[in-house]
Amino acid sequence: MARKNRVRTLGELRMSGYQTSPVKVEMRRNLISILREGKEIFPGIIGYDNTVVPQIENAILAGQDIVFLGERGQAKSRIMRLLVGLLDVAIPAIEGCEINDNPFSPVCRQCRERVREEGDNTGIMWLTREERYSEKLATPDITIADLIGDVDPIKVAEGRYLSDEKTIHYGLIPRTNRGILCINELPDLPERLQVGLFNVMEERDIQIRGYRIRLPLDTFVAASANPEDYTNRGRIITPLKDRFGAQVRTHYPADVDHEMAIMDKERWRSAEGPECYVPLFMKETIASITHLARKSPDVNQTSGVSVRVSISNYETIVSNSARRALTLGERAAVPRISDLPYIHSSTAGKIELESFEDGKEGKVVDDLIRKAVLEVFNRYYREDNLESIVARFNEGFAIEVSDTMNSRSYIRLLDENPGLKDAVRKLDLPESPEATASALEFVLEGLHLNRRLNKVEIKGKTVYRR
Repeated sequence: MARKNRVRTLGELRMSGYQTSPVKVEMRRNLISILREGKEIFPGIIGYDNTVVPQIENAILAGQDIVFLGERGQAKSRIMRLLVGLLDVAIPAIEGCEINDNPFSPVCRQCRERVREEGDNTGIMWLTREERYSEKLATPDITIADLIGDVDPIKVAEGRYLSDEKTIHYGLIPRTNRGILCINELPDLPERLQVGLFNVMEERDIQIRGYRIRLPLDTFVAASANPEDYTNRGRIITPLKDRFGAQVRTHYPADVDHEMAIMDKERWRSAEGPECYVPLFMKETIASITHLARKSPDVNQTSGVSVRVSISNYETIVSNSARRALTLGERAAVPRISDLPYIHSSTAGKIELESFEDGKEGKVVDDLIRKAVLEVFNRYYREDNLESIVARFNEGFAIEVSDTMNSRSYIRLLDENPGLKDAVRKLDLPESPEATASALEFVLEGLHLNRRLNKVEIKGKTVYRR
């Protein structure tokens, strides 16, 4: 950064001994430093350390452009944006150049003429990492002019000839010269535009409107695609596939622990409102719902089930517990099993079903909730350890719960059933009415799903009994 503040002309840059590097060489050099120092290449990306990240590292070390294949919600775009961290903090370019020309070897005519006329007095600007990154979502309305460039009619009206290179208005790709270009949803790019990428990917130059212009661009290209679209004949032309050096397949979190770590990291937070505490079994339940959805025959697996389902559902149960705490004047917001029905709103629209029967989506979500709670409960308890609880219910004992019930009401219920108190204590939660209420509902629902207790819904409340 000291050099950035000091060097302002081409002559000063020469005197400083600064040497420029192609962008792929620069990224390779910085990756080598990161690996030697044992640092993270993609901070905040969870669950890819032994799968996706090594493939990306190999591609960068080999100087290969990358296409990321994966269903929605697999951090493809985030990884592409984090590639910026492999660029130098700042690099010099000719001041005012639209395509970030290298001061030592400019490629556009205007900069070549300027260096020839001004020599060592040519002005220098410093480009940050962020200024060297461009991202474009492939949409049907994109044109060659957007990506490559076109003749600028205003410049022609000013008196320049059409054959003059200076009449060109450069598109996104030339303006990302010496940087990273990312294209999201590559198969959605029309075929004629895919053809327009050929020279950029292989020969590293561009042609505009048939002019005899050669701009040897220095660009690292990354793209994202859904596997179904990328491999579907006709959605992407084969020669363009061939030009990507590496094809990296992303995936969903391999286990519930990774899913929970992502949920905790990505969920929306606010300092306003009551203090929030989420028991581990509730986090596991939310993560398990998503994992079960990814295996469900009722859910379209081609479309995928994004991690955003877990994040949104997590935010929903936390929000409902906060709403309860604010309404009832409780000190802490602790999600309960009775908060889970509210995840219908945050799940709807994020999963696609195999069939479109009326009301089926609600049934599928309810079924996933039940299976997830049962799965998590059975990891914590063995049925034979809960016989004393069931025995008390056999004597006519019943418990009423709801998402609007005051947490202190649950304490009395524990005193009436010592077995329940022991089961709640096993979860090792903080000693607070709010945490106790959450634990009690978990135990009761687990017993019901194991067919040891009956459950009846009465006017928005749930009654557990034999």
